[in-house]
Amino acid sequence: MVSPRQLAFIALRNVHKGAYVDVALDRVLQKFDLADSDRRLVTELVYGCTRRQRTLDAIIDQLAKKKSHQQPKDLRTILHLGLYQLCFQARIPPSAAVNTTVELAKENGFSGLTGFVNGLLRQYVRLVEEERGRGGDKGEGGDKGEGGDRGEGGDRGEGGDRGEGEEICNSPVPSLQSSISLKLPENPVECLGILHSFPDWIIEVWLEQWGFAQTEQLCAWMNQTPAIDLRINPLRASVEQVQKALQAAGVECKPLPHLPQALRLLGSPGAIKNLPGFSDGWWTVQDSSAQLVGYLLDPQPGEVVIDVCAAPGGKTTHIAELMGDTGTIWGCDRTASRLRKLQQNAQRLHLQSIQIYTGDSRNLPQFENTADRVLLDAPCSGLGTLHRHADARWRQTPANVHELSLLQQQLLSHTSTFVKNGGVLVYATCTLHPAENEAVIAKFLAENPTWQIEPPRLDSPVAFYSTSPGWIKVLPHQRDMDGFFMVRLRKTNH
Repeated sequence: MVSPRQLAFIALRNVHKGAYVDVALDRVLQKFDLADSDRRLVTELVYGCTRRQRTLDAIIDQLAKKKSHQQPKDLRTILHLGLYQLCFQARIPPSAAVNTTVELAKENGFSGLTGFVNGLLRQYVRLVEEERGRGGDKGEGGDKGEGGDRGEGGDRGEGGDRGEGEEICNSPVPSLQSSISLKLPENPVECLGILHSFPDWIIEVWLEQWGFAQTEQLCAWMNQTPAIDLRINPLRASVEQVQKALQAAGVECKPLPHLPQALRLLGSPGAIKNLPGFSDGWWTVQDSSAQLVGYLLDPQPGEVVIDVCAAPGGKTTHIAELMGDTGTIWGCDRTASRLRKLQQNAQRLHLQSIQIYTGDSRNLPQFENTADRVLLDAPCSGLGTLHRHADARWRQTPANVHELSLLQQQLLSHTSTFVKNGGVLVYATCTLHPAENEAVIAKFLAENPTWQIEPPRLDSPVAFYSTSPGWIKVLPHQRDMDGFFMVRLRKTNH
């Protein structure tokens, strides 16, 4: 029988070779029939080690003669697994974390280095214990489990009162720092990047917008287990009906303020497709921030609406629901395979008003001046949803952001021609980078004087989130929702 930690090692080795973390994890989980607790442990370790790799590398750098990047790749992965359990999994006894990691080294060609593995991990345990002894009172540290939708949420590690370097870094979360016993640099960018495991460039983007304390809170939020939100289909069921059915099945949930169709699942619900109402089209999974986009667009029954980057269709189907499934909604995307997912979702939700069109929205002249409303949910860097995509923080780069901003400008310029005079276009992203949000809109308005920002109506669910320029920028650590930017633009008649 292959151990959960060995399976986690196999998945992580593939991630480090370039595989996407969810793909590598699914490949491993599908090969073996594991108990639920073992599946959760594998998931937790794979997602957690991927998210936390910079922090774990910093601990190796602090304790070993050879820096983390100088270690053999597989040995570095094994050390990550051991240190992650010691740092962030309070339910796993330190002795179990150390002994199972030593066994991993033996099983994977490092029998000659088991003494090194054992020594490094035990040295780390001693450091944490000494830190606690110096700190006196025990405080809570660490952060929530890293397992995403499928992982063990809510574990917290115990930490001391203060950690070395805390005064320099001025960390609002000293317990996290002391619990992982890290010496941190004075530079605030590197300090936050190492402590919360983000690349420096992302920290710089956030610091420039919000300062140190808010950036730290945002980093901590992005390392939590993601929530699962449902959007109830009002054409098939009511929020109260779904809530009662879920609770009867032992799944706790709660409505969300300002969002009339939303329920948030509490705890681990198990397989989503097995929940009451899924096959009946009562609801679909959609984060609360993404639900705001449909309300900002505010489509009306009987209108022609074009969703120009529609797949996999969460917002397209919401538009259909808001229109009472009347009128015409064009769901466009250049990837046919992703549009099939939209078709499947529409069929399950029993929606008839959605028409599928495969094509690049930068070259669809037949749609010019045909739409009452257009949604451009633009391809973006996803910096508002890093908690959902464990490896995204390491895959994105400033160069990617620049390329995406150019694509966003092109898409906005072309798809704005689809809108009739007096019509509306909503631009939305799930990123928190100004180059993809405010800068794109500012450039478009400067070049297109017949367009203007139109704030949401005061009675709209979105009005609560509106800012003084009229756009919506959802900050996750303030709203406990994915990070999103959205703005409604009106095409004037003159």
